[in-house]
Amino acid sequence: MERMTKVPATIEPATSAPAVPPAPAADADEGGGSFEAGTLGERVAEKLQAKIRSDGLAPGTRLPSEHAMAQHFGVSRTVLREAIALLKADGVLTARKGSGTFVCQTGFPRAARGDPLTEQSVQSLLNLTEVRRGLEAEIAALAAVRRTPGQLAEIEHALRRVEDAMRAGGDGVEEDVLFHLCIAGATGNPYWGRLVEMFAQPIRLAVKVTRANEARRQDFANQVRDEHEKIVAAIVAGDPDRARAAAGDHLLSVAERVRLADRDFWSGSGGELARDLVKSFGR
Repeated sequence: MERMTKVPATIEPATSAPAVPPAPAADADEGGGSFEAGTLGERVAEKLQAKIRSDGLAPGTRLPSEHAMAQHFGVSRTVLREAIALLKADGVLTARKGSGTFVCQTGFPRAARGDPLTEQSVQSLLNLTEVRRGLEAEIAALAAVRRTPGQLAEIEHALRRVEDAMRAGGDGVEEDVLFHLCIAGATGNPYWGRLVEMFAQPIRLAVKVTRANEARRQDFANQVRDEHEKIVAAIVAGDPDRARAAAGDHLLSVAERVRLADRDFWSGSGGELARDLVKSFGR
């Protein structure tokens, strides 16, 4: 599906229809994911919500027609309507009579709903990821312009250690924290490193959750490796804007992978690990 056409948040009943994306061949595995759990309507709802987030659709944006979206997801309009109804019930979408269906909010991951402690735990994880995005993006930008040759070598070595740990079947948590500490050290400002150290333990717990999720899907693991390599490549190139964007995009992707985790994950090891974060540090 092409990027959904955005319209002003204050739109009144439409005088013209939004641009309808051309329908690709029916493919329920867009973006490397797969439909595995829940009814077909529930699975389409999760994919539609992920598409809304990945396209950055703001509240008030009108979605394409049911026909266009059903074609995109390769399902009947009945199934598509079930998906839309589920997202309406979750407060993600709303219908305006005579105008169409509109985005309300990006919403909470459906798969984590049900157990209040799990919901709180997942929200805590997303909250921490949001803070990390602002912190690590600025650190990467400063490292790109201030790193010494020796610090650059340390960053590259730290990245290799992360990858080696993952290939050996470990979770790479300690190696990941060290990688980010190396980048912070390359800023030349010790307070950035102290900030990372301040968050080191909650980051460890958060990375345990995200790595457990990523270990269940090779496409997720590949994404993490590629994202880390982009951060280092930007630092090597001495490009602060690119480094900031790469680090920020990495954390946005971390949050997206959390949202895409399935029910089995949150009802099992993922939920348990996420609850450890709340027990240790609260929301």
